[in-house]
Amino acid sequence: MINISDFGKTKDGKEIHLFTLTNSMGTVLGLTDIGASVVSILVENKIGKMTDIVLGHKSGECYERYNGDLMGTIVGRNANRISGHAFQINGVRYELADNCHGMNIHSGPDLYSIRQWDYEILDGEEGDGVRFSLFSPDCDQGMPGNLNLSVTYILTEDNSVIIKYNAVSDKDTLFNVTNHSYFNLNGHDSGTVDEHYLWINAKTAAYSLTDDIADIKIEDILGTALDFSVKKTIGECIRSSYVPVKKCGGLDHNYCIVGGGEDVIHAACLESIKSGLKLDVYTDKPGIQVYTANWINNGYTPKNNAHYKPVCAVALETQFYPDAINHPEFPSPVLKADEMYESCTVYRISRIDEE
Repeated sequence: MINISDFGKTKDGKEIHLFTLTNSMGTVLGLTDIGASVVSILVENKIGKMTDIVLGHKSGECYERYNGDLMGTIVGRNANRISGHAFQINGVRYELADNCHGMNIHSGPDLYSIRQWDYEILDGEEGDGVRFSLFSPDCDQGMPGNLNLSVTYILTEDNSVIIKYNAVSDKDTLFNVTNHSYFNLNGHDSGTVDEHYLWINAKTAAYSLTDDIADIKIEDILGTALDFSVKKTIGECIRSSYVPVKKCGGLDHNYCIVGGGEDVIHAACLESIKSGLKLDVYTDKPGIQVYTANWINNGYTPKNNAHYKPVCAVALETQFYPDAINHPEFPSPVLKADEMYESCTVYRISRIDEE
C-alpha cells in the first residue's frame, strides 16, 4: 500500500510529497521527492514496538534547505571525494567546485540531494515502489554528458528495501551514486550506536593516511581497529587509539568488498542486541563507505524534535572507492556513452532471533 501526502513546499512554491509504503508485516518506508530521500523506516522490534531506524528531517523544506548531512538522500553524480576537485576522461580535464579543502565532495555545492525529482508509483511482483527520476544536463556540477537517472525504491514482504539505480548518458561521464541513509537500530532518537555490532565482508579498505585523498591506497586492515571481518561493536573501533580512526573522529572509511563489483552479494551486517534488530546489506558495488556521523550538524530540527549528535547513527553507503576516477588501478566509475547503467543495493531488516 502506498499513500501520498503533503510534506511542505519548495522555495519555488511547488508541493513536496511524502510517500508512505506499508507491507503486510506493518513495516513502513517513508520517502520524499526532494533528493529521492529515505525519510523513515519503521519496523517492529523484539518487544513489538514500532521503531524508526533512520535519521531524518521533520519536513520537505528541511530536506531542500538544511540537509548538509545528506540524511537519506541520493548523492551524485559522484559520491565521496575527488582529489584536486578535477579529473580527466578521454584526455579532457573537468574542473569541479572546491568544496572540501582542495577536494570536491559529493559533487557539491549543487547537490542532487536538494533537487526535486519526478516520480512514478509502481505496483510490481517484488512489492510496492516509487521510481524517482532526474535529468542532469551536460556540464551540470562540472560533469560531462546529458544524464537521465532513475532510482527505484521497493518495499518487499520480507522487509527488504530494494534500491535500483538506472542511468544513461550521451557522453562518457563519471557516475558513482549512493544512498546516504543513517541507521540506528534502537531508534533514530535513541543515542549512540557504540553498542551496535557490525560485520563487513572486507579484508582491505581504500583510504588515505594523509589529509590528501590523492594519496589513497588499498590498505590491509586485518587485525587493526578497522577490521570488521569478525563481528564486533562499533564502539570497540572508534574508542581505539588507531590513527586512521582518530584522524576521522570515528569511522569514515571505504571498505573493499570481497568479491564485490559484479553480482549482488552480502556486504555488511549491523545488529543491535537492545532492539533485537538486524540490517543486512547486499550490493553489486565494489565498496561500502562506513560513516558514523562524526560531524553531524544540529542546526535544524530533525523529525520528532530529536537531537542528533556524533556517533548517533551509521551510514552504510554502497559505492565505488573514493577518488576512483583518478586511480586507474581501482574499479572504474566511468559510465560509457549510451550504455545503460544498472545497479542494485538491498537493505534487509530482520530480527536477530530469526536466525
